[in-house]
Amino acid sequence: MNSSPDEYNNFSLSRFESMLKTNNVLFFDSGEFEEIIQHYLENGKIALAKKAVKLGLEQHPTSTNLKLFQVEMFIFENELDTAEELLDSLEPLEQSNEEIYIQKANILSRRDEHKKAIRLLHKALEITSDEADVLSLIGMEYLFIEDFENAKQNFMRCLEQDEEDYSALYNIIYCFDYLEQHEAAIDYLNDYLNKNPYCEVAWHQVGKQYTNLEEFNKALAAFDFAIISDDSFIGAYLEKGKVLEKLRRYTEAIESYTITLGLDEPTSFALLRIGKCYEKLGNSELALKFYNKCVEEDALLDKGWIAITDFYYKKKNYQKALYYIDKAINIDSENVLYWKRYAKINNRLNLFEEAEHGFRRSIELGNYELETWLARADILLQLGEFEAAINNLHQAAEFYPESAEIEYRLAGVHYLLNEDDKGRYHLKNALKFEPEYALIIEEIFPSIYDRKSVRELIKNQQNPSL
Repeated sequence: MNSSPDEYNNFSLSRFESMLKTNNVLFFDSGEFEEIIQHYLENGKIALAKKAVKLGLEQHPTSTNLKLFQVEMFIFENELDTAEELLDSLEPLEQSNEEIYIQKANILSRRDEHKKAIRLLHKALEITSDEADVLSLIGMEYLFIEDFENAKQNFMRCLEQDEEDYSALYNIIYCFDYLEQHEAAIDYLNDYLNKNPYCEVAWHQVGKQYTNLEEFNKALAAFDFAIISDDSFIGAYLEKGKVLEKLRRYTEAIESYTITLGLDEPTSFALLRIGKCYEKLGNSELALKFYNKCVEEDALLDKGWIAITDFYYKKKNYQKALYYIDKAINIDSENVLYWKRYAKINNRLNLFEEAEHGFRRSIELGNYELETWLARADILLQLGEFEAAINNLHQAAEFYPESAEIEYRLAGVHYLLNEDDKGRYHLKNALKFEPEYALIIEEIFPSIYDRKSVRELIKNQQNPSL
């Protein structure tokens, strides 16, 4: 009885791995080594692939294909000069081998010489028997230099060669999206669907394009066709749920998300969205149940912790909100969204030192929104930390040099410190930027606002003709 190719390959692989364990040297023909190396590369076992290349070349030192695998190993390990030297030695002997040009292009791509890489790939395209692979590589090079139009054209040619190359289809749609050509993307996908009417991936992409155009009913129809084409297609159910949410059809959205929970392991995204839908429907108990399931499924998903925290914050249950945001910070202390909430919750609880710490951490982690600077300044003022408040406001002014809200606060704090000249300087600046915001002085610094000289300055700047 004849053996199948898979049985033959498995036998070669078993013999090879047995050889590695026993240190007995067994002979393999070059084709067997190529199959073994390819298997290891496809499964991410680079060390074993490298060992197979070495042993293969010891037994078949003149094999071009094994040398090309060696080139691949050199490139993977970023030994680009060594790889290039080996390719240069092979090129005169293998001028009709497209793999020479492909690997040379790979080296140029690693060196960010993408236009040169494209020229070499076009040489490979002239002699290859597998145009789709080379066209895909050319498309990727165009993506690297953000030439999305040429990238799109090459991926389209690739898909013409192989209509089931969904990675090419995704890349085509990526280009359409980047170029904001949503209607053109729909036209292209419809042409593709005329030839492949049960392609769930294409229907899914049509739905996403209609979602981008806010044509939600058409999007729903497309996602339904994707589901008809493949009723286990999780992505279509998730996208359908998102559109139903936009249409405020929350009960139907829950149904769509719930189906995904039975198709595979529950995703934290689906659990979160179900919780959000229940919250919109006013079912607090089920909303919390699914938020908790979400963070149990994926403790690193910040949206889950934020959803629970915001839920309690909106209910004015600040102690519970603080409990959950503390848990979140213990898991990820570098998340600026957590620290902003930590600060706001503590501020609501009149825990001003903790609130100041939260706003300071937010700034340290790169949150330079004006609201954050001002909130921290106001807390520092409440704590009597006037110099720290001034430093904070000056830092804020570097980002917002014409902010009246910063200038009014600087004016007030300098007046409090009896630095009247500085106070007057900043008050004039503030009145020049936004005279109607003068109530900031009245609200935050009432004792300063009561000064006759300050009120006269405000009045004169607001009504210069008087």
